[in-house]
Amino acid sequence: MTDNQTQKLKSIVQTMSPISLEEMSSIRLMKRMDQKFVTDVDTLICLLSRLHEDYFCQEVKGLRISSYRTVYWDEPNEHPLYHTHETGHLPRMKVRARTYVESDLSFLEIKKKNNHGKTRKKRIKVPSIQAVAEGGVGEEFLNEQTGLSFANLAPSVGNHFHRITLVNRAKTERLTIDFNLHLENFETQRRAALENVAVIELKRDGRVPSPVLDHLLHLRIKPSGFSKYCIGSALTNDALRKNLIKEKLHTIQRIAMRKAEDNPMK
Repeated sequence: MTDNQTQKLKSIVQTMSPISLEEMSSIRLMKRMDQKFVTDVDTLICLLSRLHEDYFCQEVKGLRISSYRTVYWDEPNEHPLYHTHETGHLPRMKVRARTYVESDLSFLEIKKKNNHGKTRKKRIKVPSIQAVAEGGVGEEFLNEQTGLSFANLAPSVGNHFHRITLVNRAKTERLTIDFNLHLENFETQRRAALENVAVIELKRDGRVPSPVLDHLLHLRIKPSGFSKYCIGSALTNDALRKNLIKEKLHTIQRIAMRKAEDNPMK
């Protein structure tokens, strides 16, 4: 991302009314329908400029763009959690630990998607990602939720990124926008960056009306699945099967390389 893009994003979110973490507690949507969209940062800027009257922006310690760090676990040889995502198999799940940097809070999270496409997330607070990775913190929770054990899992892929979190005025949905994504594979030691890719996720209970959908349509931002774990693994580990997501990987890489002058919305 360029400094100019970063400044534009900061300026736009400052025009939105703030919402605190405490106020967000009633909009957790732990049982929800998720819909993702992928675009480039310049188109994201166009989108956000249209949303300032319809959404609150989450503010944490005076900041409206937050930093996140995440580590995903999988079985180191067969990578079954990756392969269920790569094939689109349902039900499926992720095992991850995430740190909300500005809040200095870390959680071990189990994220499951059932046969009906509904997502449910369970989590417990942990001291840090490192405590989970090195000390097995959360073993009982992991076993209760998945039947798995950290003895059979290993850290697979990590990432860090920036996020803007919006809430509609009716407080019936959340819109998370992730960008400036950097990836690290703990098995291959490879890294990758998708700085120009923005992942927009609409999270709502059922099909309640959403202010953002008409704007997404107007800007030709189409629905597209994007798993940070699946995409991050595929981009940093050549040994993994990726036939079923090759087209998606090519699309993401084209977006990542898109220049501002190529953007028809600019």
